[in-house]
Amino acid sequence: MDTPTQPSAAKADVIILGGGLVGATLALALDAHGLTSIVVDPADPAVTLAPGFDGRASAIASASGRMLDAIGVGAALAGQGCAIRQIRVSDGLKPGKLDFIPDATDDALGTMYENKLLRRTLFEAASAAAGVSLRMKTRATEVRREAAGVTAVLSDDSVVTAPLLVAAEGRQSPTRQAAGIAVARWQYDHAAIVGAFHHEHDHENIAYEIFYPAGPFALLPLPDDAIGHRSAIVWSVKAKDGAGLVKLSDRAFLAEAEKAMGGFLGALSDASPRASYPLGFHHAARITAERLVLVGDAGHGIHPIAGQGLNLGFRDVATLAEVLVEGKRLGLDLGDAALLDRYQRWRGLDTFMVAAATDGLTRLFGIPGRAASAVRRFGISAVDRLPPLKDRFMAEARGESGDLPKLLQGLMI
Repeated sequence: MDTPTQPSAAKADVIILGGGLVGATLALALDAHGLTSIVVDPADPAVTLAPGFDGRASAIASASGRMLDAIGVGAALAGQGCAIRQIRVSDGLKPGKLDFIPDATDDALGTMYENKLLRRTLFEAASAAAGVSLRMKTRATEVRREAAGVTAVLSDDSVVTAPLLVAAEGRQSPTRQAAGIAVARWQYDHAAIVGAFHHEHDHENIAYEIFYPAGPFALLPLPDDAIGHRSAIVWSVKAKDGAGLVKLSDRAFLAEAEKAMGGFLGALSDASPRASYPLGFHHAARITAERLVLVGDAGHGIHPIAGQGLNLGFRDVATLAEVLVEGKRLGLDLGDAALLDRYQRWRGLDTFMVAAATDGLTRLFGIPGRAASAVRRFGISAVDRLPPLKDRFMAEARGESGDLPKLLQGLMI
């Protein structure tokens, strides 16, 4: 009688748990350089790729855009986003503003894309990539990280192995928790209302950040459609008010939004479906462990006050890809502790500094009272008159500060 044999394990250079925007981009960045990955994600594409699944939009910094171009994704997105050519910051609707306007010869500060477009484009590219094995509607039921490598048993009973495991599972990463990595976290007393609407006047490619004590109101330019001019919003309100704003009729919601904006874009119409989610901060004490690295929200989560959350994840991707591609060329074990320590050192300080800055801004602009508002408006006006400081802020907005990985410079590794 023949003895049944176990199916052989599928092997790759990297196992990526999580196939969202960050996980899929990492898989494509590695594929572009000849490294293979197995991407494991419990999501059903029929759900996550449906038009109404995610009504958010993301500001892709110009450096992140260069990476998407370099790995072959940018061409599929071309013409479907809206360039951000100016950012205007104000303390409520009071006098005083801070305008970030690049020189006419400079690139835009970034590009707004709807998340549903990013998600579908990355999924289709990963599905077509020779070096990416997508395991959708599947989860890892057992993961062993050992001296010799990583072995994962999946929910479809298949077995996959690699030298390295990457957790791209989001804020509640079970892999991070299983690895015993400590996380500093707290909740803000804020909920974010996300959605979009049409408006009477052209946004002129300007992103607005209007700060109120209850939270910032961000107005983000989207491409015009058949109806007319359009923008997305990320409106931070007191947590107790979030559910009520979502439940308002479209007419009542648009009236509240127009009041928060001061009516500078004219009449609002055609509100999209809205969603609300709580806002919090978390930062992992480390982003590596034995044969494990964390990317994106698995390692850090920040307030959307500066629109840098996804871009931080893309900086993780560019850095990790460079570390792994160079390590592979040198014949190193991709799970080698010294190699992973390079990623830890390269990303650890940057993620902490951005997280600390956004947390500080959230708290500073949340202080109520006339005196606090007067101090903020004085600071805004002072920065507006200091070109070197404004240039530094614009470099941060573009994702061009610090020791940039090659992909963020638009270069292959």
